[in-house]
Amino acid sequence: MPGETRSPKYLTAAEAAARLGVHRSTLYAYVSRGQVRAEADPKKAHASRYLTADVERLRDRKQARLHPGDAARKTLHFGLPVMQSAITLIENGRLFYRGHDALELARSSTFEDALGILWQDAGDRPRRVRIPAPVRTSMRRFAPADRLQVVLPFAAHADRRAADSSPRGAVASGSRIMHALVFAATLRTLPRRMSIAAHLATAWHVRHAKAIDLIDAALILCADHELNVSAFAVRVAASAGASLYDAILAGLCALRGARHGGQTDLVEDLLDESSTPDRLPMTIERRMARGDHVPGFGHPLYPDGDPRSRLLCELITETLDARWVEAVQRAGLDVIGEFPTVDVGLVLLRRALRLPRGSAFLLFALGRSAGWIAHAMEQYASPHVIRPRALYSGVDSRIKIDTVDD
Repeated sequence: MPGETRSPKYLTAAEAAARLGVHRSTLYAYVSRGQVRAEADPKKAHASRYLTADVERLRDRKQARLHPGDAARKTLHFGLPVMQSAITLIENGRLFYRGHDALELARSSTFEDALGILWQDAGDRPRRVRIPAPVRTSMRRFAPADRLQVVLPFAAHADRRAADSSPRGAVASGSRIMHALVFAATLRTLPRRMSIAAHLATAWHVRHAKAIDLIDAALILCADHELNVSAFAVRVAASAGASLYDAILAGLCALRGARHGGQTDLVEDLLDESSTPDRLPMTIERRMARGDHVPGFGHPLYPDGDPRSRLLCELITETLDARWVEAVQRAGLDVIGEFPTVDVGLVLLRRALRLPRGSAFLLFALGRSAGWIAHAMEQYASPHVIRPRALYSGVDSRIKIDTVDD
């Protein structure tokens, strides 16, 4: 974001040891134990460089043991784990849904397969949601992202078991929610025997032979990402006893933020400003010279690159025009020193398939809704309300009692 400073991706031995507050010999011991990754420094002969993310993670763990209060304050910003969840694991640059490699699922499975894994339900689900005709007509006046939020209250009103938070009830409501959101995205009802990806391809008039596979892959890769800001919003709402519809609405509100799923619109603007792939490096350089934020590059959890974006770029390159993909990847590394995120991958896919403007966000929202439903279901099983304490930093207005000597 504007005004932020980026930490370098790599540190020298001296810098890494200084950040950890240890001697170099201790740093080398951490490397031998696999706690800090090291590689040959391409700019210095016979020297190594050390991954900043590993060093800072190890430093934070040490500080958490010594200063638990300080650690607690840092946990809300890519800090130490604070909640247990059996849904998604992000580790060593890889992403897993309940033990299944998300990238492998994206290569070989359908979005419906991912739903079954995330919801732990492989059976038949209700596939219809009643949206009143006047609402269906009026929704045409809204932007696609707005329609996702507008449709949920009406879908909840039509669901007599909307307040049923049991596992079976949540799966039933979850299926209705997915169908309502797909309708909102396309203004068409999902046919009973058609997959979501096939329906999106049909509604968006995409005729490419691999379109359905590519859309399935995008939805699966967006399905969940551990305790991100929107999933946390969903879990907070669910912990308060909100219905699944209201919990998913909370997730949608968070997703639209410019620092989350709203990044897709900012990436679209960046590519529009460039107009051609060849002009992208110059556009990024100009933005950086002005001190402007360059969206879509670098992810704290993936110092070696976002695997979701990497796979989307590979799939686009294999089947579609690769000029923008190559330009984005090269400009990211050469100009910014960072890899593109999934937001960039979604925008490149939208452009390659010539989907309607705004479809990158819709793919993100539809895919992520599957994970939100899983998070809400998991939270419903907990009796606790998510209620962290605040560390007051305002004016000290406590009453002060003056003492007077007798």
